[in-house]
Amino acid sequence: MEMPETELTATKRPVWNAGRTVGAKRALKPKQIWEIRFYLNQRRRLRDRALFDLAIDSKLRGCDLVQMKIGDLVSGGQIRTRAIVMQQKTGRPVQFELLPDARASMLAWLDRRGGTVDDYVFPSRVDRSGHLSTRQYARLVDEWVTGVGLMRSEYGTHSLRRTKASIIYRATGNLRAVQILLGHSKIENTVRYLGIDVEDALALAENTEI
Repeated sequence: MEMPETELTATKRPVWNAGRTVGAKRALKPKQIWEIRFYLNQRRRLRDRALFDLAIDSKLRGCDLVQMKIGDLVSGGQIRTRAIVMQQKTGRPVQFELLPDARASMLAWLDRRGGTVDDYVFPSRVDRSGHLSTRQYARLVDEWVTGVGLMRSEYGTHSLRRTKASIIYRATGNLRAVQILLGHSKIENTVRYLGIDVEDALALAENTEI
């Protein structure tokens, strides 16, 4: 009996996630953060080091990160200690801190990059008036993680967004604070994003004496 064309097509169509690791990307551990910083420093990649540090501190989505302008980060010739960005996905503002490592790497990059407050922090190499694309940002993250021996399939741009949030949550257990830092409208989104489960809750409870 001849198989209908629709069934034949279905049998030949590859599964969309074949060979891929499906699920949330892992957050980086503190040791891995410093390994990537060392990797970038050794290769004198000022732009990449500034991009990496900003991604960790800002906890922004890639689409918001690459569209930041110099004026978002600089005031009076100094790198701000705090900045605010309007999120594209939610249309809500989110604030973040810039710690000394990020401010130092950003200052080194901007000294080389030049430009005005209206220019993008990370310009495209194809069109200098445009910004680094999210696709190129993802490629850079792949390069960084594989450069320090991590599996590219397990890490991505969301790893950088989740990293500091995960560290803060595990250190404090303050889910509401993490929700604010990530710019989530609902705390349920934060729970899902961090991958919090019963084991996490019990571990926090076990470390809290009364």
